[in-house]
Amino acid sequence: MDIHLLTNPALVSIILLCFLCIKKINVLLAIIVSTIVAGVCAGLNISHIMETFVSGMGGNSETALSYILLGTFAATMAHSGFTNVISSKISKYVSGNKYILLAILALIAMASQNIVPIHIAFIPIIIPPLLGIMNKLKIDRRAVASVLTFGLKMPYIVIPAGFGLIFQNLIADNLVQNGVTALRGDIWKPTVFLGVGMFIALLISVFITYRNPRTYKSENVQTDMASSKFEAKHWVVILAAFATFAVQLVTKSLPLGALVGLGIIFSFKVIPQNKMDHMMNEGIYLMGYIAFVMLVAAGFADVLKETGSIETLVNTIIPILPSNILITSFIILIIGLFITIGIGTSFGTIPILAVLFVPICLQQGFNTPQIIVLLAAAAALGDAGSPASDTTLGPTSGLNADGQHSHIFDTCIPTFLHYNTALIISALIGIWLLG
Repeated sequence: MDIHLLTNPALVSIILLCFLCIKKINVLLAIIVSTIVAGVCAGLNISHIMETFVSGMGGNSETALSYILLGTFAATMAHSGFTNVISSKISKYVSGNKYILLAILALIAMASQNIVPIHIAFIPIIIPPLLGIMNKLKIDRRAVASVLTFGLKMPYIVIPAGFGLIFQNLIADNLVQNGVTALRGDIWKPTVFLGVGMFIALLISVFITYRNPRTYKSENVQTDMASSKFEAKHWVVILAAFATFAVQLVTKSLPLGALVGLGIIFSFKVIPQNKMDHMMNEGIYLMGYIAFVMLVAAGFADVLKETGSIETLVNTIIPILPSNILITSFIILIIGLFITIGIGTSFGTIPILAVLFVPICLQQGFNTPQIIVLLAAAAALGDAGSPASDTTLGPTSGLNADGQHSHIFDTCIPTFLHYNTALIISALIGIWLLG
């Protein structure tokens, strides 16, 4: 193997990031250390590395702001009693059947991407009160993590609404910028292959891999789930949620949508105005850490771009690419997997991958649907399984409320194995069938 490939700053730093996380080093610190190592390996001055890192954090500023506002929105939902009603109704309908509970959680997670686009903000509100039920049913929380990850990830890949609209518009725009004619409304059709693959992975996770009972301690489990009646203020919360969705859909701005939703809740006095500061503080408590990890991940991505190591990695591999489209696709998917694991966001990975891989695909004779499947899968790979991804940080924030769920071993590794394997296989099948 080429020695330059083994010493590539992007490759070295991403492997280091994964290693540090497996060794239970805090994700935030692991990203910062990996960033410095990437810059040093590339010969950058330490001051320049930190300047690039800090300035690059702004790349995820809109996402971070969205999470803080959506966290506040989720907090207002909880204090209005809305989530208490939902949790108690879930408990009632479960009737001792763990698969009903898992199905409900999957539907709620999917709705958080499209119908009520609060993304992961619902997890630290809805999940902790349900841990007692999960313990009683002896549900393996790795199965729950897989269910939540499916609901957070599959909709934006396949469904052109909410976060899916943003993801698919990014793909279409970047394809056009790199010489491929693609309509925004056509992106979801080829990506259905990826959705089917993820659904099969979900079934394997729930019914095969993690079907056996797993016992957890019942101490420190939130059990306050007193049922409350559905009141008029709860209709206001629903109105606010749909307003958030509508504004985000029209303006393409999630922070603005969240702001409108909060405005409706406070205007109708669902939450008293004198509690506004408390709600903001709670929103920061719920989502602040995840928001900051996303900021730091953006800084890491900027340093990687500054080193030029991603382009070098691709240029090192291009000469050895075979003429076979499937083998070429597999190599591109593996590179996309490494990049996304480090950056932690499939959305932010799309522009990088499009610039690097679309010219290769055109040269290799890929048609437009094949390129769409390849780009969508390469970007989404690693989002499940990345220690710095909101798709993994979200489930852990709820499932670890009692300190019995490991971010790396119970969320990242299980979701990595199931969904990344599924995405690679389904992408290759899709590319083959669309040829």
